[in-house]
Amino acid sequence: MLLELKHIEKKFTLPSGKGEITVLKDISLNVAEGETIAVVGPSGSGKTTLLNIIGSLDKPTSGQVNFAGKNLAGLDDAELSKTRNLDIGFVFQLHHLLPQCTVLENVLIPTIPFSPGKDIGDTEGMAKQLLERVGLQEHLDYFPAQLSGGELQRVAFVRALINKPKLVLADEPTGSLDRASAENLGQLLVRINKEEGTTLVVVTHSIELARLMDNVYSLKNGKLEELKVT
Repeated sequence: MLLELKHIEKKFTLPSGKGEITVLKDISLNVAEGETIAVVGPSGSGKTTLLNIIGSLDKPTSGQVNFAGKNLAGLDDAELSKTRNLDIGFVFQLHHLLPQCTVLENVLIPTIPFSPGKDIGDTEGMAKQLLERVGLQEHLDYFPAQLSGGELQRVAFVRALINKPKLVLADEPTGSLDRASAENLGQLLVRINKEEGTTLVVVTHSIELARLMDNVYSLKNGKLEELKVT
């Protein structure tokens, strides 16, 4: 298994400071290498919190996250940063591209840390190949303000892939897109998964996107349950 969640619980202190709310309750999940899964559920159900815990952006109140054979709780901040940069790719609903950088420069940003001795030419070449695969080979020198919503998300997806991560986490990647762009991005996620063998975990409201994944889970009232989607 690439990813193992064992009895994950997450609590937050209420804004009043009096009492707590439990967002995730005793969640266990195994994700194999190359598998694609979707997590669906209502707004506020804790889907993004779960994704942040998987990606080590947040820590569970209790329970254990094992990634690529390592217990994430046993890693120091430097090791966690390196794992996030090299082994986990993130795609968010808001693309978070830097407006002052070109498409190519935005894609190359994750290659800057932890890359001593890496051939810049090889890295740039790989970025150009990935951008060509998503149909953006003519947009290398464009700035984010010159792109459509679907194009922005494709750039964000390529940026998530540039370090050849073992796992890609996508938080509502089609949430801000029109129907056609959402469908195109969903097909792209699945195609790259098949071609690269990259494991994919998607949080989404879209049942259409969820149907493209190998397995679908529902997060409701803090509990994760597998769904049969037809």
